[in-house]
Amino acid sequence: MADKVTITDVARAAGVSRQTVSNTLNSPEVVRDETRRHVLEVIARLGYRANQAARQMRTGRSRLIAIRIDPGGDGINGSVLDRFLHGLTESAARAGYRILLYTAHDDRSEIATFEDLIASYEPDAFVLTATHHDDLRTSWLLERRVPFVAFGRPWSDLPRTQHPWVDVDGAAGTAAATRHLLAAGHRRVGFVGWPPGSGVGDDRRAGWERTLAEHGLRPDDLHRAGEDGIATGESAARDLLGAGATALVCASDSLALGALNVAGPGVAVTGFDDTPVAGAIGLTSVHQPLGEAAAACVALLTRALDSAEPPATHMLLQPSLTIRRSA
Repeated sequence: MADKVTITDVARAAGVSRQTVSNTLNSPEVVRDETRRHVLEVIARLGYRANQAARQMRTGRSRLIAIRIDPGGDGINGSVLDRFLHGLTESAARAGYRILLYTAHDDRSEIATFEDLIASYEPDAFVLTATHHDDLRTSWLLERRVPFVAFGRPWSDLPRTQHPWVDVDGAAGTAAATRHLLAAGHRRVGFVGWPPGSGVGDDRRAGWERTLAEHGLRPDDLHRAGEDGIATGESAARDLLGAGATALVCASDSLALGALNVAGPGVAVTGFDDTPVAGAIGLTSVHQPLGEAAAACVALLTRALDSAEPPATHMLLQPSLTIRRSA
């Protein structure tokens, strides 16, 4: 077996000092661009791997970013977080970080997990998902000055946000779906969503309502809500079709799949999240730029970690409509 490549080997091959190699890895901003590129090329050619334990002792950082994983649900919309996690892992690796996964059932159990992880693994930061009104996790992390970014808006704190967040504009997504259906000639466009009080669900319904109003139409009784799932989509679609709807905008692909199961000829249906299931069955669906969202989360986190007093920053990304045969 070949001897392990050391930082001294890299310095000798690159014709620079050990400190320059160390700065390239740990404080790249203090190294000239040309020198940094040259050292990184030598590192890649020699296959050098930094000693993570030594780096943590030297820098006080674990290079770990922690994020919760949720149950897959019905196996349809669970793929959304899977795609986000994949993008987050890739973006974190490019920035020199690794992802630490954990599970939790609610805010309080997640806060207890924060305490355990900080004591055992000392992650540098957290990424929060599934944000909601009165989110206990954000205040806990803010009070203890633990760096974090949220994938999702801080619904109860807008516009006085005290932490960085990244989100996709759900209202813009359902607005695009509604405009598409109206352009196709539909005037009785219904909405299938989630019970009121969900930040994400209310946002997606708002896009549908606002677009109807812009076209001089009233939502009347053309909206139904329930827990996310195929059964809810089927039940809601039956009611809305009975009320005269000829097209349905759904807040998720699971709801849309249920709606498609009962929709007859000529009824248009759109979903949200553009899951693999949507592609397989020809469902028109709103596509979220999850890779871009993940990269933005990592960028905001690294900025926060490199600054003593980082300003609260947010990014609201725009979705797009993937048109298929269902609408």
